[in-house]
Amino acid sequence: MEARKGNGGNAFKLSVTTLAIMNITAVVSLRGLPSEAIYGPSSAFYYLFAAIVFLIPTAMVAAELAAMFSDKQGGVFRWVGEAFGPRTGFLAIWLQWIESTIWYPTVLTFGAVSFAFIGLNDASDAALASNRIFTLVTVLAIYWAATFIALKGLGWVGKISKWGGLIGTIIPAGLLIILGIIYIASGGHNHMDMSQGFFPDLTKFDNLVLASSIFLFYAGMEMMGIHVMDVDNPSRNYPKAIIIGSLATVCIFILGTFALGFIIPAKDINLTQSLLIGFDNYFRHFHVSWAGPVIAVALMLGVLASVLTWVAGPSKGIFTVGKAGYLPPFFQKTNKAGVQRNILLVQGGIVTLLSLLFVVMPSVQSFYQILSQLTILLYLIMYMLMFAAAIVLRYKMKSAERPFRLGKGNALMWILGATGFGGSLLAFALSFIPPGQIETGSKTVWFSVLIAGCVIVVVIPYLIYAMKKPSWRDKTSEFAPFHWESEK
Repeated sequence: MEARKGNGGNAFKLSVTTLAIMNITAVVSLRGLPSEAIYGPSSAFYYLFAAIVFLIPTAMVAAELAAMFSDKQGGVFRWVGEAFGPRTGFLAIWLQWIESTIWYPTVLTFGAVSFAFIGLNDASDAALASNRIFTLVTVLAIYWAATFIALKGLGWVGKISKWGGLIGTIIPAGLLIILGIIYIASGGHNHMDMSQGFFPDLTKFDNLVLASSIFLFYAGMEMMGIHVMDVDNPSRNYPKAIIIGSLATVCIFILGTFALGFIIPAKDINLTQSLLIGFDNYFRHFHVSWAGPVIAVALMLGVLASVLTWVAGPSKGIFTVGKAGYLPPFFQKTNKAGVQRNILLVQGGIVTLLSLLFVVMPSVQSFYQILSQLTILLYLIMYMLMFAAAIVLRYKMKSAERPFRLGKGNALMWILGATGFGGSLLAFALSFIPPGQIETGSKTVWFSVLIAGCVIVVVIPYLIYAMKKPSWRDKTSEFAPFHWESEK
């Protein structure tokens, strides 16, 4: 993993290997493996399908957009705003921020389960992991700890994210795969139903709901686009790094899911507990039960690292846009470390409120699933805006410099943009269907939360934009004007 000096001698350039590893670290999360292990061998089909129609289009399209506006702030706000105007651009970055805010309780639920499995008694650990009060308290404790660390600045965030990602994600992923291979090779009983085959029954729409969540497994790839100009010869080496990273990511997901399916029958798979149970089953099989609490601690550290990275990321993006005049001055306040204090505190209030939904959902698992689905819906709207914007900008900004360009003409952009948009739209539609495998309680509650959640979240940024005042703009903001403003 090396970084090389650029032609200028001072600028450091990322190697293909380094960027590929960064790609894997940013995208891979083990908490979703149980949701796909239910499908047996057909899970591989879903992973590959999502990679082709979503992962690769997202990475490549975002790379062109990031390189095109590498000297301008705003991220997805800039990309979508240049194509459809600042109102829609504000919607895009709002969705990116609020999606991550709603996502926290789901990933922290996994962290709470990991914490419960630190004990040495499997039965009591599982009972504790299913206790809603324990889960609620643990979720809030981890989240607010992460927030207070983030408020101290990027120094601690960087250290914990780096080591937490390695210890809590990459090493456990490799260990799970190795355990699965040794288990099967040594004659262990395969609990996965191999009769399902590679191709799933696509006529059963309710069975596709959990599978549609796989798109969010690959979410965040657009953030890798910011590094496109940090690579030597980006037109050749960036696609190479993305392809290597994407293939490795898909392999980790497929092999990790199979390793989990080998040791746990599909009927016993629980979305929040099965990863820990799978590790415990392997450790018992190989007579190293003492390793169970160790892996639980590692996975919890990985959750903390992941949350820290996201707490400091999207909130910083919407803070930058807010200072350009799109949010009231209250949301532009920072602490002595220059961290977006008020946005983080408001974000924490939303996370706390969502976590209290435990009291109305019939189980931790159903709470986990409904919030996961809402997260997917909101993020997919943002992705559809991004793909559409990339195509539109090929015509609105024909002569703009594109240091990294997909193809000489517009054909490749149309293929990747349309594929990504179509895949996102398909997953969006499927995400409204209640899953047949999980008890989600009242279907009225299910549809009400998802539909009302989407409508409310989409309407809010339009209301904020309608109330926008010139006095909101921070005079110290150096936010560059849009292309049509510069032309005027």
